Parts: sequence; C-alpha cells; structure tokens
Amino acid sequence: MTDGEDSTEADNLTVAAPPRHDLRRGGPFDRSEVESLEGRLDLGALWLTGVPGMELRLEVEEESQNVVGVTAVLGESAVQLQAFAAPRSEGIWEDIRTEIAASITSQGGTADKTSGPLGMELRAQMPGQGPDGRTVFSPVRFVGVDGPRWFLRAVLSGTAAIDESAATTLLDVVRATVVVRGDEAMAPASCCR
Repeated sequence: MTDGEDSTEADNLTVAAPPRHDLRRGGPFDRSEVESLEGRLDLGALWLTGVPGMELRLEVEEESQNVVGVTAVLGESAVQLQAFAAPRSEGIWEDIRTEIAASITSQGGTADKTSGPLGMELRAQMPGQGPDGRTVFSPVRFVGVDGPRWFLRAVLSGTAAIDESAATTLLDVVRATVVVRGDEAMAPASCCR
C-alpha cells in the first residue's frame, strides 16, 4: 500500500483464528492423530499414559458401567478428566467456561479467565463448607480443550491449582491423553462412548 492509498479495505479484513488442531499440537490428541495406543491405559473414551506414583480413580456410570471420567492423583495434586461430544463445526469450551464461571460466582466463589499452557482457562476459588460449618474456599483450575467433534475438560485441584510447577506433570498427563470419541451421533456435551 502506498502512502496515498485508503487503508479502509485492509483494516476491515478479518484474520482467521488458528485451527483448533494448531492449539493442540502438543496434545491432547484425537485417536486419528496417533499411530498407536501402545503404552496407554484404555479407559474407553480416554486413553492415558501413566506417571510413576500416579493413582487413578474412575468415575463409572452405574447403568452402562462405562467410564465417564477419571481422576489422576499425584501427591497433593489431582486432575479430573472428562471427554464430551462436541459439534463438528465449532468448539464448546468458551460457552462451558462462561457457564462454569457463572455457577461458581453465583455460589459466592470467584472465577478468573486467564491464558494457560493449553489455552484459555479458568482459575477459581470454589466455596464449600469446612468442618466447623464455616465457608472455606478451595482453589481449582478448569482447563478445556476443543478437539474434532469432542471436548476434553481437565479440572486441576490441590497444589496443582495454585502452583505451576506442581501442575506441570498433571498437564503433561492431559497433553498425552488420546480421546476416542467414536463415530456415532451424540448430543453436544454428552459423555463420549
């Protein structure tokens, strides 16, 4: 553009957001993005890589006996992982993040949107009742990753919610996770498989 040209046309151009796959280049992965699942633990919709000293707690749907979530515990930290169906055309993390924040603040807690290693996340103080009946606040970190036709929610608690060095190993578990959504039609935000 020369000095005398009108810059209006250039100013009105919209730069496209990077594809969701670019945001997850280092994981978590869709099943179609990995050659082999060897070395990972098959938990249905989630395939995880273990870390020495890690304990797994499974959340199983009573009726179907399917695993709908898993919590990986490492020392004083934990990460809960759940995979959900999502529309093919767009991600759902932005809407879910807004709903989570509204729910937490309506209960008297705080929720702040911030940029994290896996994109936008929510750092919250969740209100709860202490042993003496008083309100206590627990730090929690909500991380969401939009994939192809799926959404992965990771909730970090304990030391990992407030200490980045404690969160690193658990975030590596999140990054190494493979989501196996399946081909069947599902309502958005329903649990995968």
